[in-house]
Order: sequence, then structure tokens, then C-alpha cells
Amino acid sequence: MSSIIIIDKMHPSIVPGLERLGYQVDYRPDITRGQLLMEIRSYLGLVVRSKTVIDEELLDAAVNLRFVARAGAGVDNLDQEALNRRDITIVNAPEGNRDSLAEQVTGMLLNMLHRISAAHDAMRNGIWDREGFRGTELGDKTVGLIGCGNMGTAVAKRLASFNCQVLGYDKYLPEVSTTFYQRTDLEQLYHRCDILSLHVPLTNETRGFYNYSFFQQFKRPLILVNSARGEILPLDDLVKLMEEKKITGACLDVFQKEPLNQLSDSQKYIYDFLISSPNILLTPHVAGWSVESYQRINQVLVQKIAALNPDRPRD
Repeated sequence: MSSIIIIDKMHPSIVPGLERLGYQVDYRPDITRGQLLMEIRSYLGLVVRSKTVIDEELLDAAVNLRFVARAGAGVDNLDQEALNRRDITIVNAPEGNRDSLAEQVTGMLLNMLHRISAAHDAMRNGIWDREGFRGTELGDKTVGLIGCGNMGTAVAKRLASFNCQVLGYDKYLPEVSTTFYQRTDLEQLYHRCDILSLHVPLTNETRGFYNYSFFQQFKRPLILVNSARGEILPLDDLVKLMEEKKITGACLDVFQKEPLNQLSDSQKYIYDFLISSPNILLTPHVAGWSVESYQRINQVLVQKIAALNPDRPRD
């Protein structure tokens, strides 16, 4: 019987789902990398969230591996070149958490524009200030999306209901017909955006790309949302942009260093600025982390693994 090892904590539905496909499943969320290196040769499939990097060292030991399933959208902890070279299939599940992420992005924007968290904190301190917490409406804004795949499109779908102008730019995605956003180029984003939301994967191209120079090209002050990957946005540049009022507010769910208890002294200075800023909303990488998405990711992975033919002969 073909075997799959699961090395991260997953919703319990994953094991019976894979067993129904005929696999023997070893659920080992507490396995160490050292143990995995010794045991991976026995497995046809590997399910991982973020416990370890799937790299050359691990793949050299995985002599029978035919597929790796990433429990989430991003695959930046997988050495895709090494996997492709070995004819090992990559499966991921952006369809599983796109709705969760889209709802959080929308909620953070509404919170930012209507100053809900700030008003709540003031009320808890006995401050009643209606004029001071007068909000602005999303419907009057132009929102730019960079990345129009599963996540960007799900966000656009929510934003469209607020009657705001939604512009979408994607360097790699083919033109598709949609009523949720207007496909455009970067120049249009530079000139028209009031809000920018990032939905790109972490790659060698995107790492650090959304930096000080990039945002200097925008003609209006921006509210920025990053729910993609922290490494695409240098936070020291964000601090400088906020000090210069180029970016007037930021909603951040992802960070260059996670979790925050691993920060260096210089990084702590940056985060102290962000935490103390009244125009910042921070959440701990939970945008795609809902109760529903926890189970839905499993459903997507099981469906995609069911469509594979892992017993095919290697070329």
C-alpha cells in the first residue's frame, strides 16, 4: 500500500480523507527534521505546512517520493526546481483559504477607514469623541491589487460590493474575463490608487521588491495592505514611507521575521514604530487561518491528490 506522511499539525479530517483514496497515512506532526531525513525514503507522498524546507538534502533521501502537498497557498518553503528535476509533483491549496483571507483584508480596510479599533480603545479609556473618529468610506476609493490569482480575485469580489473602483495587475496571469476588477498596468496603479493590496507569492523576483523606490512612483498617498508574504515588503522602507506620509496607513498580516519573539535589536525598533503608530493594523499571519479554511484546505488537497497518478513510471 502506498504511504503518505503528514509532518505538520492538520485538521483531523485529512487522515480519513486520504485513507479513502487507498493510502496508508502516517500522521507525524511532532517529527523532527532529523527523523524525517531518516524515514522519508519509505514514503510516496509528503504533506507539509511550514515545519521545514523541502530542499536538496531532504529530497536526496526521499528516493520514492512522488508528490509534495503544501497545506496552504504559498510554496516558498519548497525547492521547486529540485522537485521538478526529480519529477515530483507539487500540490497546494490556495482555493482552501482564499475566502478567509479575502474577508480579513476587507475587514482590515474597513477597520482602518472607519477607525474602529482606535475608537474602541478610546471608549475603553472613557473617551467619547464622535468627530475625532469620523470615518471615510471605501466606496469612494480606488483599490489596486497586485496579483490577481486566487487571493486577489477573492478580495476583488468582496470589494466590488462596496462600489469602489478595483484595478488589478498581474504580470504572469493571462487576461481573464471578470466583473470584479478592471485589468490594468502598473502605470495606472501608480496614478490612480488610494489603496494597494499585495497578493503575490514569495519568489526571488518579489523578495524585497515592494520597497521605497517602488512606492515613490505612486502619485497619491496610499493605504497599504500586505497579506501575502512579509519578505516582499522591507519594513524599514515602510517606516520611512510612513514618516514621509507617502503611505498613510498599513494593514499587515505578514512580517519579515515571524514570530516576533525572534527579532534582532534593529528589527525591534521597526516593530516598536509600527506598534505605536495609530495608522497601523497588525495581525499574526491569520488572514487565511479561519476555522473553516483549516478544514477546507484538507478538502482541496485530498481532491488534488486524488487526481494524481503517483504510481506512474518515472521517465
